[in-house]
Amino acid sequence: MSTSSAAPGGPRARILLPYPPEQVGGLPQAAVTVWDGRSADPAQRVLDAVEFFVVPYARTSAAVPLLARMPRLRVVQSLSAGVDDLVPAVPPGVVLCNARGVHDASTAELAVTLVLASLRGVPGFVRAQDAGRWEGGASASLADRTVLLVGHGSIGAAVEERLVPFECEVLRIARRARTAPRGPVHGFADLPHLLPRADVVVLTVPLTDGTRGLVDAGFLARMKDGALLVNVARGAVVDTGALLAELRAGRLAAALDVTEPEPLPADHPLWHAPNTLISPHAGGNSTAFLPRALRLIRSQLGCFLAGEPLTNVVPPRAA
Repeated sequence: MSTSSAAPGGPRARILLPYPPEQVGGLPQAAVTVWDGRSADPAQRVLDAVEFFVVPYARTSAAVPLLARMPRLRVVQSLSAGVDDLVPAVPPGVVLCNARGVHDASTAELAVTLVLASLRGVPGFVRAQDAGRWEGGASASLADRTVLLVGHGSIGAAVEERLVPFECEVLRIARRARTAPRGPVHGFADLPHLLPRADVVVLTVPLTDGTRGLVDAGFLARMKDGALLVNVARGAVVDTGALLAELRAGRLAAALDVTEPEPLPADHPLWHAPNTLISPHAGGNSTAFLPRALRLIRSQLGCFLAGEPLTNVVPPRAA
């Protein structure tokens, strides 16, 4: 942990950041303490003054206990798109902002990677290579397939943009029906008749009370035989037991960047389920993350210090 002094004349706010202020830039009127979520907690005298807290990426569990120790806290800025793990811990009256847009490129890349790897049989190629075997054969192509995006926020839209060159049909579902630049976005009520049309279903919804367990036995039963389920959302969106039953029956395939539970225990049956590809919640963690995270922090702090409205504000949870 390190601290930098504010400009002469006194700071306007105490900021708790995971990155050095010179890396963020544009903070001449703030007193900044750097805490990466791995080092010792900041001193209580520092926490007593913090008004704006940027939660270190992937260190939410270390950050949550600090929130109740910040009596002057006004804003919590997450560096994750999903904030389901932060919402219950943010004190009343404190503004919570998510990182919408920061993970779009990285997560969309991985979503398409999982689709292509699963359809073209890449996991089998890797296993054959490890064993020194030359094993070929025909595989499924993404071309001419129908992909259903369940969730069409910024990440879902970014997935769609990367699917366009692959000559596939894209269907879109979100909480609210609307028109998007590339076509209609259907509401959740249309899921029952769209699911049977999809060869690939990609989940990009946030985890909320309305989406927890969304992919249950009924949802999976409506998917066509041989369809692929790709989850880059949150593990709890999927009923793991129901998915395991379909995978063991050989009716569906899955590519999962997130699981329930997570991390997935070494003895969990998902590891050995047929037609299943698992990545360790790696969707947002690429070289694309840091420059986009720094741009968001710089913009949000600029607005905060100037008394202007923040972006990506998460509506307070209903009491």
